[in-house]
Amino acid sequence: MRITPFITAGVVGTALFLVVIKRDAVMEFVGASPDTATEETVASGDGAPAADDVVRVPVIAIKSTATMVPEIVRVRGRTEAARQVTVLAETTGTVASDPLRKGTFVEAGQVMCELNLGTRGAALAQAEATLIEAQARLPEARARVIEAQSALSEAQINDRAAVSLQADGYASQTRVAATAAAVSSAEAAVETARAGLEAAQSGIRAAEAAVAVAEKEIEHLSIKAPFAGVLETDSAELGALLQAGSPCATVIQLDPIKLVGFVPETEMDKLTLNAMADAHLATGKQVAGEVTFLSRSADEATRTFRVEVEIPNPDLSVRDGQTVEMVLSSGGTQGHLLPQSALTLDDSGRIGVRYIDDQNMAMFTPVNLLRDTVEGVWLTGLPEQADVIIVGQEYVTDGIPVAPSYEGLGQ
Repeated sequence: MRITPFITAGVVGTALFLVVIKRDAVMEFVGASPDTATEETVASGDGAPAADDVVRVPVIAIKSTATMVPEIVRVRGRTEAARQVTVLAETTGTVASDPLRKGTFVEAGQVMCELNLGTRGAALAQAEATLIEAQARLPEARARVIEAQSALSEAQINDRAAVSLQADGYASQTRVAATAAAVSSAEAAVETARAGLEAAQSGIRAAEAAVAVAEKEIEHLSIKAPFAGVLETDSAELGALLQAGSPCATVIQLDPIKLVGFVPETEMDKLTLNAMADAHLATGKQVAGEVTFLSRSADEATRTFRVEVEIPNPDLSVRDGQTVEMVLSSGGTQGHLLPQSALTLDDSGRIGVRYIDDQNMAMFTPVNLLRDTVEGVWLTGLPEQADVIIVGQEYVTDGIPVAPSYEGLGQ
């Protein structure tokens, strides 16, 4: 502990005692009488003391300049995996691969469980053959449409010729009726051919769908990791029968990892997304990240709001479920860093400091405490530049002349 402030305070207190309480004795000791001092003070003519004769109280002060102080919110919480999922089988089959043990790191898309192919290969081959057959029918169906359209064109030509000849008296009514019937028949043939073409095309689409189903069924035999992470459980054992919906393994993502805490409703308005956050784990590890989530709904039991911070964790040294203490940045304000000894109370009990104005007079101003640190206290309520009394403020009141000496912060 530094003893200098206590010695300084003692010296200032003794000086104030001699100047204020024992002034007459001091004047007699130095060879001047109180009456003489009084006569000298009224020499100005109107009874006001001369400027050089004003008794100034010695104090110690510092020159303080306001700086930006980041406001913080302290939250206790825990670490939480960014993602966790139990990967399930989508088809039925026996496991044909050796299991991966828990704690194994897997990449995104890595196979964790491989199921037996069974008859799925044959089903795929059959679907592909059906597709080829359907595709082979398509040219024939198109040819029939063309043939039917040609027959329709011929029938229409014959019908127009018969109508023209009848108008000139060279064709009978029966012939005209026959050519009209031929046109109708050709039109029906065209529609039938078009229907056959559409059926062939539908057969191709159905065959393609059957091939896709068979391929997807085979694809489901390889159960893969949805993202890079660590296995929290062993994967399914070799030879085990998995039904659709049976678990293969549980994967957790730890890079990045989330820090989760719950903030009181009185502090929520201080926080913003992407605000910087520092955290201290129970193991002593220090980490930093950004606020990625602020809940809009309070917990019904505690009336607190969930806050999430995302931090990088490339070496996976931070585990899921660890205790963490977070310091969340919440903007900033202009403040002064002063020693705690500078704080005092006025007659009404308000906490504040005494500073020195332009006339070297002591003045009191109330302050708001922002934060207490090992270097001192951060507070607001002072001008941007202020000479703050740190020793002797308890012995002066507003308007008392002071003789400051400066030390410490802001020199």
